[in-house]
Amino acid sequence: MVTLSDQEINNILRSATTIAVVGASRKPWRDSNSIMHFLMEAGYTVFPVNPTYDEISGVKCYASLLYIPAPIDIVNIFRKPEAVMTIVEDAIAVRAKTILTQLGIIHEEAASAALRAGMKVIMDRCIAVEYRHFSRAAM
Repeated sequence: MVTLSDQEINNILRSATTIAVVGASRKPWRDSNSIMHFLMEAGYTVFPVNPTYDEISGVKCYASLLYIPAPIDIVNIFRKPEAVMTIVEDAIAVRAKTILTQLGIIHEEAASAALRAGMKVIMDRCIAVEYRHFSRAAM
């Protein structure tokens, strides 16, 4: 498994301005919904990605990464491992900088493809937990 240092993860989170949340949901009990809102409150520009919705909480929702009209710093994946490779292929196509899979989501082949394309890879981590960890460390 690819492992970045805490400093590298901190640098990624501090330099990022745009995050695509793949698997975003309107359902308030879903982690993807609460984390999407957390990221917006933290000041990131968030692009929800889910072909089921036109919008989530008033934010335009995209069917795929391929339709987002802006550069993407982090692709935050809330999908089952079997969906990750296709998402990474789309992330490579749009030249996203970093792939981050949420807790429990590991796909070594997709991680290798992302790394070969020059992307950073963070797997099996929660972006909100990491953000809070580094925010507290800065205090």
